[in-house]
Amino acid sequence: MYDDDFDSTPDFDDDDDSMESRVWQLFVLINPGDDESALQQFAAFREAVDGLPDDEIDVGQLVVQVADWRSAFHADGEDTRALVQVVDELASRWSIDIDWDGDPDEDEFHADIDTSDLIGVAYDNLAPHGYTLWVRDTEDDSVAGWMALSRDTETMRELATELGIHVRRGNELG
Repeated sequence: MYDDDFDSTPDFDDDDDSMESRVWQLFVLINPGDDESALQQFAAFREAVDGLPDDEIDVGQLVVQVADWRSAFHADGEDTRALVQVVDELASRWSIDIDWDGDPDEDEFHADIDTSDLIGVAYDNLAPHGYTLWVRDTEDDSVAGWMALSRDTETMRELATELGIHVRRGNELG
């Protein structure tokens, strides 16, 4: 299905609707133009789920876990500093600088803003560059998600639904 040297993509046929095929498609969406990263993250996902029945796999959580700080993010709901850092890191993949409407290095900035506001600011900064910030529902107060090309919005919604991942665009959070 894949080469340990990451020379080729997994060999799924167009009609393959397995969880594994859908997860591969998700990694392709959150790594636009970066097949090597998608392959590495997919391999890590496959290793993490090896031997587990599909109904015991929290796909959204595992995707974020294996892709964290590379093509996904996860931060405590109160840790605005970590959220700014990880979103900046992800946006830098495409040479995008987020204008946070203030200085995120200052304590006052973080005292006056919450993660929902930051997600909205990041979403608004990414949109003109053709990217969408997606937020996945978590079972706690944390915030998690990824970025993808805006042209793939409908595909992301359908794929996430098929995988049982509840996602929203960053501008829908709040």
